[in-house]
Amino acid sequence: MDNKEWFRKAEFGMMVHFGLYSVLGGEYRGTRVKTYAEWIQSYCAIPNRAYDELTRVFNPIYFDAEEWIRLAKDCGMQYFVMTSKHHEGFAMYHSKADKFNVVDATPFGRDITAELAEACYKHGLKFGLYYSQELDWHEPNGGGYTNHEPCAGVSWDNSWDFKDAEKKNFDRCFAEKIKPQVEEILTGYGGLSLIWFDVPHTISPAQSLELNNLVKHYQPNCLINSRIGNGAYDYVSLGDNEIPQEPPEEALESQNMNDLAGYKFSPYGLYETAGTMNDSWGFRYYDQNWKTPEAIAENRKKLNSLGVNYLLNMGPDGLGRMPSMAVENLRKAAELMQ
Repeated sequence: MDNKEWFRKAEFGMMVHFGLYSVLGGEYRGTRVKTYAEWIQSYCAIPNRAYDELTRVFNPIYFDAEEWIRLAKDCGMQYFVMTSKHHEGFAMYHSKADKFNVVDATPFGRDITAELAEACYKHGLKFGLYYSQELDWHEPNGGGYTNHEPCAGVSWDNSWDFKDAEKKNFDRCFAEKIKPQVEEILTGYGGLSLIWFDVPHTISPAQSLELNNLVKHYQPNCLINSRIGNGAYDYVSLGDNEIPQEPPEEALESQNMNDLAGYKFSPYGLYETAGTMNDSWGFRYYDQNWKTPEAIAENRKKLNSLGVNYLLNMGPDGLGRMPSMAVENLRKAAELMQ
């Protein structure tokens, strides 16, 4: 089936934020982040030399791809999206382009993305990958330095290690890391249903188009979300946890293709909202503000009635365990949605 037609009917999926930040659980040297846990390096301005030490203790011995995918399937989800690389720059797959990855840099030494892909294909779920194509705090030339709006940390780019924005050249990061890694995930993990890009600020229209062409060259049926930037997308990702009150055709279209929230033109009429189970995407051990089963079911019902898919996030801890209350509430919500 064409992925556009599949996506139109998918309705419900699972996203997972999992990385080195999961080890910290939202706290660094006594400081608790008040925003998203996966932003902890920026929030606490942790130098790369210190943050890199997390690779030595990243060993999620309880990670079980089968368990995660069965949970998603049991709860009526039709697709699964894994963070292949978040803003911290750490690849959760075996990257040849950068040794800062789960296989080469950690005692765990397993390709988590490959195991999840295999489990998805085995159980009949569509598989997609999140990739941060601009923000990369591990790189001197990572993007975001042109954006001076407030964010979940001290800055969008790594301004604590690499202080001189005038010396930064995102073109170099794009050519040396971003493009090679996007090519890796397109060629190493089977037929992807979608690629979920994020936070376009520094990326140019030409670079967004270049990524679009790269995706379509290797996987013509793979959908691209609007956060690739500059209008080079197949479907629209609405704002985090955004629940619109009206259908797209009755809303004012955004004139800025790089807005992270709100409706904007969708070439195939495809929309999605990604949402959290509590107040963070990554694991935050002290955040027990879980969405109730009733709220999850109501969010899905409302979004689906507007033709918007609901991509609900889970944030496992550093040992690879899904929070028990999140699992319980998700299962109860699934019962309500039957």
